Amino acid sequence: MATRTAGPLRAFAQRIAARRGWNVAIVAVARKLAVIAWHLLSRDEEYAYGRPSRLRIKLRTLELRTGSQRARGRSIGLASTEAERRLELERAEQAEAAYRRLVAERTTSGNGAGDATGARISRR
Repeated sequence: MATRTAGPLRAFAQRIAARRGWNVAIVAVARKLAVIAWHLLSRDEEYAYGRPSRLRIKLRTLELRTGSQRARGRSIGLASTEAERRLELERAEQAEAAYRRLVAERTTSGNGAGDATGARISRR
C-alpha cells in the first residue's frame, strides 16, 4: 500500500524500481518500513507523514474488534471532511515532491560514491 499512495515511500519505491525492478523495490520499502517502525517505537515519536483520517479509521476498527459498542448509522471515517482528506493528500504529495528534490540534489552534487548508490557511509 505504501507504494500506491502519495508520499515519500512511493517516490523511494519508484526510484529503486527504475534501477533494480519492482521486486527489489518492494523488499526495500518493506525494510524501510521496518526501520521506520523501530525508530518510531524506540523514540516514542509519531510518523511525520501520517494521515490523521486513516489513523482514526484504524483506531476505530481496533476498538470495534476488541468489543467496543458500535454507533449505528454512522460511518467510521465520517469525522473527516472532504476538505481534510484533500489537505492530507496534498501534504503527502508535497512530501513526495520534497523527497524527489532531495534525491535529485544529492545525486547531482557529486559528493562521493555514496551519493550515486544511496549509501549513507562511504569508506575510504
